[in-house]
Amino acid sequence: MFKTVLMIEKALSDADVELVTTLHSEEKVSFVVLMQPRGKQDELLRALDDVALGHLDKVVHEHDESESGPTVATESLEHSLRHLREAGAEAVGELVEEKPLDRLRAVVEEHRADEVVVLTSPHFVEEFFHRDWASQARHKVGVPVLRLFASDS
Repeated sequence: MFKTVLMIEKALSDADVELVTTLHSEEKVSFVVLMQPRGKQDELLRALDDVALGHLDKVVHEHDESESGPTVATESLEHSLRHLREAGAEAVGELVEEKPLDRLRAVVEEHRADEVVVLTSPHFVEEFFHRDWASQARHKVGVPVLRLFASDS
């Protein structure tokens, strides 16, 4: 069985589930999902990303969306785990409040993961300066790290 640690920041869409569950063809996959919703510390970066992508309407409402609490995050994680299981994968997960890369390294070691998949929206500012999760994880985890863009749906 192929073991993947999947880092996400929002609930997986149907397209996201299909993408990550078909990466290894017919091989059975087990996921450990680490979810860290983007919080207040990232508001400026999200606004810059939205401007770069031409999503000016999102910039105006960005502050409203960041008010979602742990209940929304927990529901999003449960939704994602349920959909991965319905697609035939094994899936467990947890919310990560702080230091997601430290937790990622620990989970990779604990589960003897084969790879890390970072599935997030584009973050152009962070990616340009190599401060995004995937760029940083490549130097910490000792397994291949794949960066994929989450569906907008």
